[in-house]
Amino acid sequence: MTIDWKQQSQDYRTDYLNDLKELIGIESVRDDEHATDEYPLGEGPTKAMLKFLSFGERDGFVTKNIDNIVGYIEYGSGDQTMAMQAHADVMPAGDGWQTNPFEMTEKDGNVYGRGTSDDKGPALAAYYGLKMLKDNGITPKMKIRLIVGTDEESHWTGMKHYFEVEPEPTFGFSPDAEFPLINGEKGNSTYVTTFGNANGEEITLKDFISGLRPNMVPGNATALVETGDNEGMVDAFTKFLDTNPLSGDVKATDEGIAIHLIGKAAHAMEPKNGINAGTYLAKFLQQFAFEGDAKHFIDFLASDLHDDSRATKIGANHVDDVMGDVTMNVGIMRFNAHDGGSINTNFRYPKGTSDKEILTQLEAAAGKHHGQVSETDNMVPHYVDPDDPIVKTLMNVYEEQSGDHDAKPEVVGGGTYARLMKRGVAFGALFPGTQDTMHQANEFQPINDLLKAMAIYGQSIYELTAK
Repeated sequence: MTIDWKQQSQDYRTDYLNDLKELIGIESVRDDEHATDEYPLGEGPTKAMLKFLSFGERDGFVTKNIDNIVGYIEYGSGDQTMAMQAHADVMPAGDGWQTNPFEMTEKDGNVYGRGTSDDKGPALAAYYGLKMLKDNGITPKMKIRLIVGTDEESHWTGMKHYFEVEPEPTFGFSPDAEFPLINGEKGNSTYVTTFGNANGEEITLKDFISGLRPNMVPGNATALVETGDNEGMVDAFTKFLDTNPLSGDVKATDEGIAIHLIGKAAHAMEPKNGINAGTYLAKFLQQFAFEGDAKHFIDFLASDLHDDSRATKIGANHVDDVMGDVTMNVGIMRFNAHDGGSINTNFRYPKGTSDKEILTQLEAAAGKHHGQVSETDNMVPHYVDPDDPIVKTLMNVYEEQSGDHDAKPEVVGGGTYARLMKRGVAFGALFPGTQDTMHQANEFQPINDLLKAMAIYGQSIYELTAK
């Protein structure tokens, strides 16, 4: 059968954008504080997943909701299963938006809103790619499932549960990254370093807050400091802003000096793309005579972790010829005069090192500042051979539709659901040359890119399952 995949995607444009608008309008940030038996991860993620399933029901697909934390849309039958693993949850919006992050806005050929790029826009494009087969009367030779998780941006609770109660798919891809194709993902480990609450008398760190998630470079940081020299601290902050790539403000309050720094949020897979407001704030505060645990907390951030995305200062740096180098993101920083301090670090690591080796180096560095380290999460590196048929098929489709015959599979620091499958790869939907705004303010995706991805997904599903 001959199908004009690109024309078909254009024919779906209005319906696709209407559906995407509904999805973006759901604030599907994981919310443990308001979790219930009905909404185990908070109301938003479940409602966004159910919205996906409602599209499938509307269009005549088989759907299944598994315990309100993961669900799938299914087409076809057979002993083998091809999976597309996507997610309906999103990162917190953060500051700096020029539009409502949870109301899709069309402007200059782009759609803006949290999830347009990561991952509602691409996931919906994959759904419409599947819809192309059904609408054209194509019966696949196996089962195809679009599996929709609800907390990819945190602990993968939903998708891990899917693999506990359903058979592992034979092969598949995750539309949650970039083109041309990602066949390798670094290991991903997270650690928390804790400190006591001891402080000084002449200058006191009453509060320090920066970061929203481990996998996000913090764009904002605040501190509340009690000092006998308010004027000196204000003057020093003004000079600091003059010589560093951030903005911010400082003011004297009844409780002390309130400091606010504004950097640039970014995805933790490449911390260099952001400006970490938290570690910069620690760098500013390090010049003052803090004492006790407040000093240890500040010094560890400023001396060992600041501006060192390759973890060379703590000795955890490593480079693999295929998978690249270790990266480190300092994602969440907290200190309170009553509760003490904690620092959350997220590492993406290649073959040749391990989470335990990184832990050893981090413990040694933190120990010099009286910090205690524990590992909270780890996923080992994932790699699919470039000669695997799924890699070859998807690359061929991408080359045919994009005209890019020099494209090669890539290894990245990001982590996608694809790594849960032995033969899983990440495939789109961010095109080379398009600005990456995942996890950032003013997240957007060009409409034409999403439609182009839809055409690529449609042909790819056909080539993998029906040809």
